[in-house]
Amino acid sequence: MADLALVNANVLTMDPGRPRASAVVITGGRIEAVAAGPTPFDPAEFNPAQVVDLRGATLLPGFNDAHNHMTGFGMSLAEVDLRSPPVGSLDELYAAIARRAQTTAAGDWVIGAGYDQNKLGAHPHRDALDRAAPGRRVWLRHTSGHMCVVNSLVLADLGLDAAAVDVPGGRVATDADGRPSGLLEEQAQTLAGTLVYPYPLARLTDAIDRAGAQYLTEGITSCTEAGIGGGWVSHSPVELAAFTAARDRGRLRVRVELMVASEALHRLGAHPDDRLDLGLDLGIRSGFGDDWLRLGAMKIFTDGSLVGRTAFVHEDYAGGAGHGYLQADATQLQATIIAAHRSGWQVAAHAIGDRAVDVVLDAYAQALAAAPRPDPRHRIEHFGLTEARQVARAAELGVIAVPQGRFVSELGDGMLAAVGPGRHDWLYRQRSLLAAGMVLPGSSDRPVVAGAPLLGIADMVTRRTASGAPFNPGEAITVPQALYAYTAGSAYASRQEHVKGSIIPGQLADLVVLPEDPTAVSPDRIAGLPVLATLIDGRCRYDSGAIDGWS
Repeated sequence: MADLALVNANVLTMDPGRPRASAVVITGGRIEAVAAGPTPFDPAEFNPAQVVDLRGATLLPGFNDAHNHMTGFGMSLAEVDLRSPPVGSLDELYAAIARRAQTTAAGDWVIGAGYDQNKLGAHPHRDALDRAAPGRRVWLRHTSGHMCVVNSLVLADLGLDAAAVDVPGGRVATDADGRPSGLLEEQAQTLAGTLVYPYPLARLTDAIDRAGAQYLTEGITSCTEAGIGGGWVSHSPVELAAFTAARDRGRLRVRVELMVASEALHRLGAHPDDRLDLGLDLGIRSGFGDDWLRLGAMKIFTDGSLVGRTAFVHEDYAGGAGHGYLQADATQLQATIIAAHRSGWQVAAHAIGDRAVDVVLDAYAQALAAAPRPDPRHRIEHFGLTEARQVARAAELGVIAVPQGRFVSELGDGMLAAVGPGRHDWLYRQRSLLAAGMVLPGSSDRPVVAGAPLLGIADMVTRRTASGAPFNPGEAITVPQALYAYTAGSAYASRQEHVKGSIIPGQLADLVVLPEDPTAVSPDRIAGLPVLATLIDGRCRYDSGAIDGWS
């Protein structure tokens, strides 16, 4: 007896052999059968306990965000929103901080997230934050996640009130008077983190729950958390425990793959013949877990961001603003990548600048030569500024590039200004990756940008910035290609294409229902399509109320 039949549907399967269908039968949380013709299933054949008539609505595999920060997003929902809009100037930012300070006890923290100096004209300054929130500690995270600004109370706590210190892989910025301005770049952010980390697990579990509830409304059924357990991107050395607690309490609302920060890995002391040089205790590595919660790649940061001009590039940024920097010595970064590869890990290296991408590609080539492994599927997160030669080399090495389509509209103007016209055609490639035979995943890097998949899919197709400027339009892809990226492509990046990402018999019944077919509407309408329902394991986890019959 089947559990559920979805009939009278426009099914986009992501199965090249049968791209469209009209009905789906689900049993035990998996797809049992798919009908390709206009005639719905005969209930007598599968005897479904429930039949839902989708009345011509479009059914797709659930969206899978291949690179996001779920915990950080969940926490940001309780912080001051500094995005533009609603915050369009420094004065508006300071006013928003002042409003939150009025409800914050003296000595406590006012935390905000999402500001972009490219849109505000400059970074906030410690003195202005002091005036906006007297007697409070202020910590504002940049939209890229690669820098933050703190006020004088925090600088005093860190012993940085009067003079900066050198931070390997980061920078404590100073103002015209030589004082720390409050801006902390890259690894220097860990200084502020020492005052608040680790967060209690209960707070992290609440954040995971909040984020998951939002994801379901957007059709997300799976995501990859891009770094836990160490470094400036994490929230606790025992962050995995927050996800397991959420699962145990029924608060893990979507399937999650966890990237483990490179800082959390250590030498294992295994027998030399085992070649387990680097990892987690007990030899746990990529792939450990189940369909709801599993370990993915080791995440390692090599450089910063383009909008912050800290990504490591070969040629200086526009206006001679330097060439960024690595977050550690290149030899050290490569040694960590090679050791993780030898130990059986999938590796996901954050590399945005073209010079950082070369460092990572060299490491992958060395790793594969020294310790050949079948199909390791190592990744480069962002792959932001790349020459054609680097695309070809990545394809040759079997690397998965993970760019973010949504960056185009929210961060595109800042990136175009940062690299200058001569390198616009190198930015956030998509079409070139597909042409080289690479599999393209879909991802957002949320909370860096708004993470709803339909927003990202629209940007992957239209390639225009917030100002309306074209953003490397030659790299635009089609709507079917973008949908495939956010479903089957992301599953491939997680080595899960045999489990999810397509509507074929045997795969997980993780599905999203839309009122219209994204391939049949104008691209400028895709972002505004509402999600009618989201199913995981064949159970409706989000229902907009537009379709009758869900039990």
